[in-house]
Amino acid sequence: MSLAGRKILLGVTGGIAVYKSADLVRRLKEQGAEVRVVMTAGAQEFVTPLTFQAVSGNEVRTALFDRDAEAAMGHIELARWADVILVAPASADFIARLRAGMANDLLTTLCLATDAKVVIAPAMNRLMWANEATRENCITLEQRGVIMLGPASGSQACGEVGEGRMLEPLTIADDLSRLMGKGPLAGKQVLLTAGPTLEPIDPVRYISNNSSGKMGYAVADAAARLGAVVTLVSGPVTLDAPPHVQRVWATSAEEMLSAVMARAAEADIFIATAAVADYRPTQVADNKIKKQNESLNIALERTEDILATVAATYPAAFTVGFAAETDKLLEYARGKLERKQLDLVAANWVNQPGTGFNADQNALTVVSAEGAHELPVMSKADLATELMNYVLAQYEQSPKYKN
Repeated sequence: MSLAGRKILLGVTGGIAVYKSADLVRRLKEQGAEVRVVMTAGAQEFVTPLTFQAVSGNEVRTALFDRDAEAAMGHIELARWADVILVAPASADFIARLRAGMANDLLTTLCLATDAKVVIAPAMNRLMWANEATRENCITLEQRGVIMLGPASGSQACGEVGEGRMLEPLTIADDLSRLMGKGPLAGKQVLLTAGPTLEPIDPVRYISNNSSGKMGYAVADAAARLGAVVTLVSGPVTLDAPPHVQRVWATSAEEMLSAVMARAAEADIFIATAAVADYRPTQVADNKIKKQNESLNIALERTEDILATVAATYPAAFTVGFAAETDKLLEYARGKLERKQLDLVAANWVNQPGTGFNADQNALTVVSAEGAHELPVMSKADLATELMNYVLAQYEQSPKYKN
């Protein structure tokens, strides 16, 4: 895949990583993109606009109130021109201002005035990146649809070592290529769920399961590599989101259902890999339950079935369910397929050594109305690729497929 014909507006903010951005322009152009550059005042303290004009071949914009450019509402024209706004490096200050919806310079104004995808590549000191304010800002932006590329971990200009380095220009260009590429699922919206849900009992205890989210995250990455626009609704996990995937956090089954249904109408394919709790406590204690009696009874009620709800509400979506089983794998998978009116069910054993929850390997039996397709034990990354290739083949043969 390449960026041929794509119009990329590169925003450059203040930070030592600015020196990488000139090379990034070159990498984007190598893949066929047309690049225009907007620099903040902070960026100009490190590199002059003339450098970016030379490598991009286009005039560099630096000010919101540029009389010549704004005579014809130049910032609006620039916002409409872009297929994607890429901010690299994105400083902690820029991220905070973007999260707040500020428009106090040209770059933040463009981000507010565009309907193009906004992609940012953070770069800052490791402690700034780890700061709670920065983390909350990034989570909020991801929930709004902003895509994060990185950061990477390693030696920093300040002499410290840790997470906060801007990704290398070639990596950013390749990630953007996958995000905007013309793979077989280009233009398709894929919505996934992954990880466990947590159903609270009291402020410190909850009902959950052993799902690590590894399989779901690998499937999300594989779908994006096929060119799809991927949204991943994730339960609490410790995994980094694939750089070309939009992640939305959800803790409980109720929160996951709400996040999914807010996006399901746009989905061409829905893949439910999450291990959603089947039951939750009917009442959640306001305070920690103390160990007093010999036994404790907790009344449970069923959670709403997210996969069945999507399949029933949006029958035009191609729906893929997962079934983690300890016995009667094929019987239960076929039952799930028929009962929920799904297109495919990917079933796996969770009581086999070295596969299933938390493992780095897995195997799947993919069940459809026509039969079963075996995917043998392999790494979850490779398995996700094989699964998505199979899903693609079945989807293209389905009456639900739209050119």
